Amino acid sequence: MVEAAPPSERHPFLVALGERVRMLRARRGLTRRAVAQAAQVSLRHLANLESGTGNASILILLQVANALQCPLSELLGDVTTSSPEWLLIRELLQHRSEAELQQARLAMAHSLGEIPQAGERANHIALIGLRGAGKSTLGQTLAQDLGRPFVELSAEVERIAGCSIPEIHGLYGPMAYRRYERQALEEVMARHSHVVLATPGGLVSDTATFQYLLQHCYTVWLQASPEEHMARVVAQGDTRPMAANPQAMEDLRHILQGRSAFYAKADTSLDTSGQSESVTYQALRDALGPVLKGL
Repeated sequence: MVEAAPPSERHPFLVALGERVRMLRARRGLTRRAVAQAAQVSLRHLANLESGTGNASILILLQVANALQCPLSELLGDVTTSSPEWLLIRELLQHRSEAELQQARLAMAHSLGEIPQAGERANHIALIGLRGAGKSTLGQTLAQDLGRPFVELSAEVERIAGCSIPEIHGLYGPMAYRRYERQALEEVMARHSHVVLATPGGLVSDTATFQYLLQHCYTVWLQASPEEHMARVVAQGDTRPMAANPQAMEDLRHILQGRSAFYAKADTSLDTSGQSESVTYQALRDALGPVLKGL
């Protein structure tokens, strides 16, 4: 166990950087050990980084950026520094609230013709959320009622790759998996004019793929408490999460915390905690009623 430095000894920038690393790790559902191994750094070094006591050399870059009166991202040269228009757009959106940013994103997407109307997107209904939310069960019932095919995107990924998802990660790594996931999603959209789609919980980790999903599908976030997510997975006969990791519940809470802000971008959400399957399904049909009317 790495002992964190007292708060008074931590630089605010490093604390914020550590929180960002933890959030990104949780969103991708990765353990600290897995990230340390992939980054080829020691577990202690990564723990220090996440606790806000990381290598202070980055503070030199921060000081230089401050001296140049520019954000650190501009000094490092991300995509938003590539043209004056990017810089002006970023300046316009800076310090806006989350609601204002969402309004601006949707307005830009509609202006650019990137997002069809809700009724058109309802031809493709996508269920999102963590494993154990009921995506498969509710999705199959919904597809049957609507007379549409039901597709598990995970199965499509395995079909394209020719191997299981654990094998994809083990042989090719997470980046390859995300490429297969995007390819699978695009193929499903091209193949089916109408479909009900159950998506993997980690799809929101790739913002480009998640953006594509939001643009082409009417999305529903199926929510549940972390305890109910875990209980449903175990009830399905999969005890591996708890057996392999004593901190599984804590990790699950962190994953849900890291992804919730993205799941919340769905067109609608439905809390399935403590409800029977029939009650939950009726609530789903009621939530979809307005957009399905007339289709």
